[in-house]
Amino acid sequence: MAEVTTLGALLSEARRRLAAAGIEGAALDARLLVEHFAGASRTDLVTRPERPVSADAAAAVLAAIARRAAHEPVHRILGWREFHGLKLALSPETLEPRADTEALVDAVLPFVRETARRKGSCRILDLGTGTGAIALALLKEEPRATAVGADLSGEALRTARANAEACGLAARFATARSDWFEKIEGRFHLIASNPPYIESEAIEALQPEVRLFDPRAALDGGRDGLDAYRIIAAGAAGHLEDGGRIALEIGHRQKDAVEALFGGAGYRLSRAVRDLGGNDRVLVFSLADAPEIKLGKADEHR
Repeated sequence: MAEVTTLGALLSEARRRLAAAGIEGAALDARLLVEHFAGASRTDLVTRPERPVSADAAAAVLAAIARRAAHEPVHRILGWREFHGLKLALSPETLEPRADTEALVDAVLPFVRETARRKGSCRILDLGTGTGAIALALLKEEPRATAVGADLSGEALRTARANAEACGLAARFATARSDWFEKIEGRFHLIASNPPYIESEAIEALQPEVRLFDPRAALDGGRDGLDAYRIIAAGAAGHLEDGGRIALEIGHRQKDAVEALFGGAGYRLSRAVRDLGGNDRVLVFSLADAPEIKLGKADEHR
């Protein structure tokens, strides 16, 4: 390839290489990578395509394009992902937070706010916290809430703590290195989790962006995808405040199975939420004998 010396030429070359590699959304990914590694704005790309690009910046862009052409997700290359208005750093041991998980935050936010209003605070446990996405999004929206992010991965917890610091939420966010409830102490008004829920045998059929770059421990839900739900259903009662809630992301075909698991453990379904694609995505449970607090429709489409 001839030396790339302008933004416009670099963007065109980036698009061409990603399209040739069969990358879905090649134009958008090319723009994001050129903006980031060439230090350009979206306005620059439109109004100043003739702007010179240094040899070092061009080399950095093309190296990033090669990574994306090998199916590394664009946000892992950038090193961050936006989630519910927060810019969250990623690491190899964290799941990349996705828009579907924002449905969980939105589903329980009315409960978090109402609990904080009535009790003066709302204590949240985020199991398998990863980047801290769920807990930090809720803390951002409710200043009286506090949260513990639990994860088995020390690297994930370091990433979550760094994200809390960067978002100005560290004073209300603590971490615990724990295998689910193993090292957790105390009780919480809300236990939330986006647990691994993909069947072990199905992982090899996932897109390479997921299969090769998301940590397997955050994907593999066991033979039937339900291992984590069994653990949470069995252990949550010892850590749930009276009137508390359990909020879980699920796979789009798991609603009936997860509802049955929690029903057998003494919980009732308080709310079911679908994602933007109309798929079952979030289930919220309360203890079966707890009084119900009406905070929204029983089944909501986002």
